[in-house]
Amino acid sequence: MTPRLLLDTNTVIHFLKGHAAVQARWLATSPSLVHLSAVSLYELLVGATTSTRPDLRRTQVETLVRAITVLPFGPAEAEAAARIRGQLQPQGRLIGPLDTLIAATALAHDLTVATANLGEFARVPGLRVVDWTASGT
Repeated sequence: MTPRLLLDTNTVIHFLKGHAAVQARWLATSPSLVHLSAVSLYELLVGATTSTRPDLRRTQVETLVRAITVLPFGPAEAEAAARIRGQLQPQGRLIGPLDTLIAATALAHDLTVATANLGEFARVPGLRVVDWTASGT
């Protein structure tokens, strides 16, 4: 059974750029199981704005947002983010601030993060991750 997923920004970018393994996994997953954090939406919009093809990229992001659920960042996510930082900081193993917010969104909603950035996300205690860029994972 496919888990409920939170797409990391890099997974969406791989999809939009035609990465075959990512596209196959995404298209084989029910849209009701796929979510995006507001933080990733922000990152995608920044990327669209700074792209050499801003109109195309913006249209792609808007189409994506209509097809899946975008989860806001609110009090439950803030609590989870603080907990992540509190766990990782004493170990000297912090992850990037936006990745912390994305991981917190996944934890707050009991979602698995689909990411190509396992090195960062795997450090978060209790966070489930999957890499769609690798065939068969």
